[in-house]
Amino acid sequence: MAQETFKISGMTCAACSSRIERVLDREEGIDQVSVNLVMEKGTVTFDPNQISIEEIYERVAKIGYQAFPMETKKEADQRKHDELKRQKYKFIVSLVLALPLLYTMFAHFSFLSFIPVPELLLNPWFQLILATPIQFVLGWQFYVGAYKSLINKSANMDVLVAMGTSAAYFYSIYLMFTTPHHHGHSHTPLYFETSAILITLILLGKYFEKRAKGHASDAISKLAALQVRDAEVERHGETEMLPIEDIRVGDIVRVRTGQQIPLDGEIIEGETTINESMLTGESIPVEKTVGDQVIGSTINQTNFIKLKVTHVGEDLILNQIIKVVEDAQNDKPQIQRLADKISNIFVPSVIAIALVTFLIWYLVITPFQLTESLEIFIAVIVIACPCALGLATPTSIMVGSGRAAEAGILFKTAESLEQTKHVDTIVFDKTGTLTHGEPEVVHVIAYMQDESLGAYIKSMEVQSEHPLSKALVQHFKDAQTLDVQQYQTHAGNGISGVIQNQHIRIGSVRFISENVKLMESEYTQVRDLEQQGATVVGMTIDNQLAMLMALRDEPKEDAQTVLSQLSENHTLIMLSGDSEQTARAIGHELGIDHIISEVKPDEKSKVIRDLQSQGKRVMMVGDGINDAPALMTSDIGVAMGSGSDIALESADIALVKNKLASIAEALKLSHLTIKNIKQNLFFAFCYNLIGIPIAAAGFLAPWVAGAAMAFSSVSVVINALRLKNIKK
Repeated sequence: MAQETFKISGMTCAACSSRIERVLDREEGIDQVSVNLVMEKGTVTFDPNQISIEEIYERVAKIGYQAFPMETKKEADQRKHDELKRQKYKFIVSLVLALPLLYTMFAHFSFLSFIPVPELLLNPWFQLILATPIQFVLGWQFYVGAYKSLINKSANMDVLVAMGTSAAYFYSIYLMFTTPHHHGHSHTPLYFETSAILITLILLGKYFEKRAKGHASDAISKLAALQVRDAEVERHGETEMLPIEDIRVGDIVRVRTGQQIPLDGEIIEGETTINESMLTGESIPVEKTVGDQVIGSTINQTNFIKLKVTHVGEDLILNQIIKVVEDAQNDKPQIQRLADKISNIFVPSVIAIALVTFLIWYLVITPFQLTESLEIFIAVIVIACPCALGLATPTSIMVGSGRAAEAGILFKTAESLEQTKHVDTIVFDKTGTLTHGEPEVVHVIAYMQDESLGAYIKSMEVQSEHPLSKALVQHFKDAQTLDVQQYQTHAGNGISGVIQNQHIRIGSVRFISENVKLMESEYTQVRDLEQQGATVVGMTIDNQLAMLMALRDEPKEDAQTVLSQLSENHTLIMLSGDSEQTARAIGHELGIDHIISEVKPDEKSKVIRDLQSQGKRVMMVGDGINDAPALMTSDIGVAMGSGSDIALESADIALVKNKLASIAEALKLSHLTIKNIKQNLFFAFCYNLIGIPIAAAGFLAPWVAGAAMAFSSVSVVINALRLKNIKK
C-alpha cells in the first residue's frame, strides 16, 4: 500500500469533503481516504497496482474539484494570496453592483418614504442589468458547484445558494413581464436586490472565511519558516556555504555565535548555550558541550561550535514535528465523523422543509400568493446553509493542535486530542519520568578527617563503568586524580585498589562490611538513608570505615506541584521496577498513594489492562522506550523526552519538553479544544434550528438570512481562533 497527500481546491462545505471521501472510498484499490476541509487537502492509502495517483486526481476532477500534488511553502502561500485577492475583488465588484439595488429597498417601506429614490433605480430593466452579472458571473461558482454536486447524487451549500438566489432572480423577471408598469417602473416590488445582496454577502463571508482559515494554519507556517536555507560546511579541508538540501549525514558544520543551527547534529568542538524555545517553549538557554545533541533551527547563543550532522531531510526533528502536527490536523475525531454524517442528510432535509413550507404558505396561509410564499421559501433555503457545521470541528482541531505544538506538546492524531480529556487515571513510570533518570549524591557522612577522601573516590570510580560511578565522579569533580594500583572490580559488590600505599574498598554496605565491622549507629544511619529511597555506598581505607554516601534518583523539581494539581481530578499511580522500599519512599514524597513496585517492563502493560478492565480511562506516561508496550496498551500514551522521542510510534502524545507540567497543559488543551468544538457545533446547530422556524414563519427577510448565514461561518472560525490565546 502507498500513501499520498494532495491538495484539493473547490470545496465549500462539509458536504464537499464528505462527497470526495465517499466517491474515492468506492474506487477499487483505495483502502482509506480522509479529506480535510479547512486544510484543503486529502490523504489516500491505495494499492498502486490497482489505481494510480493520477487516476485518483482524475476521479476527484470528475465530481467537480481540482486535485493536485502538494506544493512548496512558497507556491502554497502564493496560491492562497491569489485566491484571497480574487475573492476580495469578486466581493468588491458585487458590492458596487448591489448597492444601488439595496438602495431601492427604501422605496418598499412606507415609513422610509422621506428618503428619495432615483427613478432610474426603480426601472426593472436597470435592476436586471445590475443583477445579472452578479447572478451569473460573480455567482457562477455556485451554479457550477451545485451542478457537480447534483450529478453526483448529493447536495451541498452551493445547491441551496443557487436555488435561493435563482428563485428570487427569475421570479423578478416573471414579475417584470406580468405586472403593470408606470413610466417603465413596476408597481410591484421586484426581488433582484434579494438575490444580488445574498450573493454579495456570501462572497464577503467566503472572503473572511479564507482569511480566518489562513490564521488558523499559522502554527505550521511558523514552524516551516524556522528552517535554515544554507550552512557553512567543512569538506576536504575547505569551508564552503551549501544549501541544506546538499548536506549529508556525517558532514561537519560550523555554527557561529548568534546563528541558527542548520541541522540536527552532535557537537564535536566547543561548548555553548542553545536557545531551544522554538522547540520546547522554554526561554532559558540550555548548556551544551562536546558529545551533546543539538537540534536544527535552534539558536547558538554563546560560542562558536562545530557539529557532525546526524539527521537531514524528513528525519530532522523540526520536520518530524511539522508532520505530526499536519497528521493530527488532517485526522478526524469521533465528534467530526458525527457532524459529517449529519451534514450528509442536512441539505436534502432542508430542501424538503423549504418545499413543504412553500406549499403551506402558498396553499393555506396566503392562498395562491406566490410572492410572499417564494420569499419565505428563499429565506428557509438560505438560512439553512450548513457552512458553519462543516467548519466547526476541523478549525478547532487545527488551531488547538497548532497551539499545543507551540507549547512542545505533539498530539499524534485528532482522536488523541479528543480522548485525552476523558482520562481519569494517570499511570507514571518512575525513572526518567517522575525522576531525572540519573542518580546523584544526596548525602555524605565522613568518618575520617582526611582531605584526600574525595580524591580517592574520584580516582577509583573514574575507572568503573557502574551506573553509580558517574554520579560519584561528578560529585567529587573538583578533587585531583591520583594513581591507582591493583585496581579490581568485584562484580555486583564494588571495587578495590591501592592509592599511596593505602588499601581502598568502595561498594555496597554488604561489601565493605566484609572487612569492617559496622557499629549499630552506623547501621541505623544506613537504614534511615535507604528508607528515603537512597542507595548507600561505603568506602574503607585500610579496613577502617572512611565514608558513607547516599545516592538517589531525585524527583524532578516540578513533580510535586504538578502531581498535586493532577490529583484533584485524576487517580495517580506510580509504576516502578525498583524495590518496594525505594519506590514507596519516592512515591510518598511526591504525594502518590497508589504505588506498584518491582514491575518488569513487559509486565507494565498487564497493569494497564487490569485498570482498564475496572472501567478506568488510563493515560500512561513513560520515557517512550522501555514503556512502549504499556504506552500502546493505554487509552492515551504519553512519551516524555527531548526531541529524539517525538516520533515514537508507541505514544499518542509526545512531550518535547522533559517536564511533567506539559501533561497538565495537554489535559487543559484537550479540554479547551473539545469545549471549543462543542461551542461551534452548538452554535451551528442552534443557528439552523432557530433560524429555519423563524424563516418558515415569515419573520426573516431573505437578505437578512443571507447575512446571518455568511457570518455564521466566520464566527465559528473566529471562535476557534480563541484557542491561540490559551495561556499556560
